[in-house]
Amino acid sequence: MRIHLVDGTYELFRYHYSPGNRDPEHGAARGVVHSMLQLIDDGATHVGIATDQVIESFRNDLWPGYKSGEGVAPELMAQFPLVEEALTAAGFCIWPMVKHEADDAMGAAARKAALDPEVEQVLICTPDKDLAQCVTADGRIVQYDRRQQKLIDHQGVVGKFGVVPESIPDYLALVGDTADGFPGLAGWGARSTATVLSHYIHLENIPDAVGQWEVSVRGSAKLATTLAENRELAMLFRRIATIDEEAPTFDRLDELAWAGPTAEFPDLIGKLGGEHLVERAEKLQARIGQG
Repeated sequence: MRIHLVDGTYELFRYHYSPGNRDPEHGAARGVVHSMLQLIDDGATHVGIATDQVIESFRNDLWPGYKSGEGVAPELMAQFPLVEEALTAAGFCIWPMVKHEADDAMGAAARKAALDPEVEQVLICTPDKDLAQCVTADGRIVQYDRRQQKLIDHQGVVGKFGVVPESIPDYLALVGDTADGFPGLAGWGARSTATVLSHYIHLENIPDAVGQWEVSVRGSAKLATTLAENRELAMLFRRIATIDEEAPTFDRLDELAWAGPTAEFPDLIGKLGGEHLVERAEKLQARIGQG
């Protein structure tokens, strides 16, 4: 059994800002439903979709500059409840996050699913770098970029960032994450951070004094001073960048099994202009039933 975990928020933004979207009010929601049915058509059987029903999360209380719903187009925000309702009617398991983020739900669900012996592999379907921290060395949890059809395993994370998956929150704490709204520490770039963390793994293992460092990095004296003077801030950024595995998701794996659309689906998807998806969903359901 393979589990597919999807970032519904990413998908909604992607379809909304697609050059081909000529329906700003419903096009994104309709596109996400189409995309999830395509996932089933491609062979997925167990799917969990997480959304940021409320853009803000507990992280906004930790850092005032953290990303929020400010500046998000009203017609896009209005489609969150629409897509959640439509996906539920289409037969998918949805996790609308309120206090947490979609990333937390996917990470929590991935860890939980990977513990089940019936699960061969968990695919976290998002290119988001935050989720790289969930990738495991045994290959049971991987990331999958559906747009590029690219699987990112443990070696893929190391090749991209220069650090092992468990160091990703530490990495982001130092280099910062402009998409999420925290700056990292001054002077700590991707290369220097990767060099240091590839040796020390976590922030608390990096000595304050550069003379105690066991790695050679350009500008190391200044970097060491910056970290020593801002270690508490770095630890806060790491907390912000760390997936919260307490996010509520599923109780039983069979909740993720796609069994087909409900009786409400035709009406709901019709209101989004997706009448053509009714027949497609029914054909997929019939095919799975025959299989």
